[in-house]
Formats: sequence, C-alpha cells, structure tokens
Amino acid sequence: MKQTLNLAMLGAALASSLPALAQDPVRIGFITTLSTPAGYLGEDARDAFRLAMDQEGGKLGGVPVELVVEDDGLQPAKGKQIIDRMSLDGISLYTGVMFSNVLAAVVNGATQGDSFYISTNAAPSNLAGEQCKQNYFAASYQNDVPHEMAGVAANDLGYKKMVILAPNYQAGRDALAGFKRTFKGEVTEIYTKLNQLDFSVELARIRSLNPDAVFQFHPGGAGINFAKQYGGAGLSKTIPMVVPVFSMDERMLAATGNVAEGVNVVSGWNPQSDNPANQAFVKAFTEKYNRAPTMYAAQGYDTARLIGSALKATNGDLKNPDALRNALREARFDSVRGDFRFGSNQHAVIDWHLLKVQPGADGKLTEVPVKTIAKAQVDSYAAKCPL
Repeated sequence: MKQTLNLAMLGAALASSLPALAQDPVRIGFITTLSTPAGYLGEDARDAFRLAMDQEGGKLGGVPVELVVEDDGLQPAKGKQIIDRMSLDGISLYTGVMFSNVLAAVVNGATQGDSFYISTNAAPSNLAGEQCKQNYFAASYQNDVPHEMAGVAANDLGYKKMVILAPNYQAGRDALAGFKRTFKGEVTEIYTKLNQLDFSVELARIRSLNPDAVFQFHPGGAGINFAKQYGGAGLSKTIPMVVPVFSMDERMLAATGNVAEGVNVVSGWNPQSDNPANQAFVKAFTEKYNRAPTMYAAQGYDTARLIGSALKATNGDLKNPDALRNALREARFDSVRGDFRFGSNQHAVIDWHLLKVQPGADGKLTEVPVKTIAKAQVDSYAAKCPL
C-alpha cells in the first residue's frame, strides 16, 4: 500500500512539473462565396475575420481558433453539402455565408442541436420574425433595413417617382419590400436575374419611364456591370441613383470609375468614422491586404470580435449552449460600426449613414459622409420574434 501511494505521489509531482497541455482550438466553419463574380464579398469577409485572428496570434478572445473555410460557389445545394460534412466532422460554430439563398439551405443544419450560426452578411426577413432561432445571430443587419434607410434618404433628397430594381431571390425581394416600406413616392418595380450581367433591357425601360431617380440592389459583379452600363447609357448624367452600400462598395467604386460620381450610398458603416476601433481596423486591413476594406470586411471583422467576446466569456467551452448564447447576446466588443447591440430577435442594432460618391483630396472618388439617417435602428420584424 505504501509503495502504491508513493508511486501515485510521484506521478502527481511529475504531472505538476510539466507545462499545461495546449487548449484544443475551437473550430469555426466559414462557408462563403469565393468564386463567381461575387467572390470578392466572401474574400473580404474571410480576410477581415482572419485579420482579427492574426491580431491575437491565432486566437479570438484569448482562445485558440481554427478557421475552416469552404467556397459555396453561390450554390445552395453546395452550401448544404458543406454544412452536412462539417457537422459530421464535429464543427458546431458557423459563419460566413454571403447570400440569403445559400443561407436558407445552410441555416437549419448550422443551428440544429447545440450548433450556432452567426451571420456576417445575409439576414433574410423570415429568420428575423416568427421563424427566428435561438442559435441564430445576425451580426450584420436585417436584409430589409439598408433598403428602408434608402427609402428614407430618397424622401430627404426630394424624389417622388422612382424605378426600383433587384434580383429575384430572397434578399432582392426583401430589398424592394424594405424600400417601399419607407419611400413615400411612386415606384415601378423591376426584378432581374441573380448574377445577371447584361442590363440593356432594364436600362431601356428606365429611360422610357424617366423617373426622378433609381434605387437598385445588385451586389458584387452584377452591381459593377449595372453601374458601368448605366453610365455608358448616359443615364447617370440625368437620373441619379440611391443605392445600399452593397451596390457601390469600395471595390465596386474602384472598378466602375467616374460613372459612379454623385451616387447616393446608404451604409451601416462609415469608413471615415473617427471611432478608434474603426480607424485601427481600416489601417490594419489596408496595410495587410493592400486594399481598402468594404462593408463586408467590416462586418466580418465585427463578427470575429463578437465571437471572440463570447469565447472569452465561456473559456472556449461550446458544450454549454446557454452560456454561449448569453455571451453572444451581451456583445461585449468594440464594433468598427460604433454603438452595437442585438435586438430581441438577435439581429444587429446599429446606426445608418448617407454617403455620397465624390472626389477626395487626391482627386480619386470616395464615399464622403453626408449625415446619419438613423440611430440604433431596430428592424421591422423584431416584435414578431418569440425569443
């Protein structure tokens, strides 16, 4: 008995003298669009998320993390295959989807059981109201809100008659519904195809209708083509545009050139804000990637910091879903978008801004802040969420 006791004591002494075992990294499934003309959306969100990790030496909230990235190719079926495979591989924390049609195929698998999905971008209306989910968070916005804010901006700019366009999928339908909810004038609706690149028919119709202005939601490559063709047809000289930032972000601005001058842009992020967290982010992202960040990058960075705050509060323990959910709801991080909190439906509540594309001090076009449209805007569906 004495010998057994001594051996046990020796083993304990040896164990205490060894360095503590490294904590296994929390694996985060990052499903996003990296191919197709819209691939830069996912690239910016991924790069900003990785920037947040790099700034902590491969950690978030002091907890080691591993980012598992896969390209959904803007295909819902592929997104579902990825989420099914990641789930079987033991991943239970997900983010990254850019488009609402892909999210619709992913979200059930990403929130089943004790799994969580935190959206960096897409946030369709059905998940904000009666079908909201306790393990689903939208760190970006709710799909309708930027378009509601564009309607407010159009009213302020004095427009009475507008043509409004968007692709015929969930986010596009949310876009036009949101705009009509706040715009007080007359509208003509036109739906385009998702990833459509030739808009000659739609532009001819706009010319014949001769509206006061145009509102259009076409993110990524489709939006670049729309802006170029709009300017090439001479419409930008006579019919101004009011757009959400997704239709004229920093990379689109660089690609479209002078035809974008004068475009009114509604955004939940002001790139020129003097918010210290924002200034540090813009500087770090630009230095690391040699390009200006977009709102997709800002949202990706905020999502990483949000997840980091929750991992810190729970010591990286994903086996206690109640604790993780509560930590996410508290959102204890410094957002690059300023004041940030979640509404009762776990969708971001942020400020919204009107920007205008104008030449900067160096002569290059940039998005200049005009005014804040709304403070702490809560989406229209929050009251219907039973959480």
